[in-house]
Amino acid sequence: MIPGGGQPNMQQLLQQAQKMQQDLARAQEELAHTEVEGQAGGGLVKATVTGSGELRALQIDPKAVDPEDTETLADLIVAAVQAANENAQTLQQQKLGPLAQGLGGGGMGIPGLPF
Repeated sequence: MIPGGGQPNMQQLLQQAQKMQQDLARAQEELAHTEVEGQAGGGLVKATVTGSGELRALQIDPKAVDPEDTETLADLIVAAVQAANENAQTLQQQKLGPLAQGLGGGGMGIPGLPF
């Protein structure tokens, strides 16, 4: 490196990368503990997932249970889980999006990183 020659300070870059990595790990940990809900059938079926998409709970109102029509119940369950996962993805974008941009997100990132 040429002193003052416009070359980036590698130590400074490494420190910034390490801080971003720590921030990303902290945000991922927070997502794993944050719960979001999705519902279907006007609230007859509710699914709770973590911000990282892990299904934690499923509540089914007895009014949704018709032994003669289990297909509708299955559809409501799938819809509630999908809604919860969409909410989890929104939360992920809120938490991780700024960090990905800080690492050069948008396809112009640091080589070897998936963003």
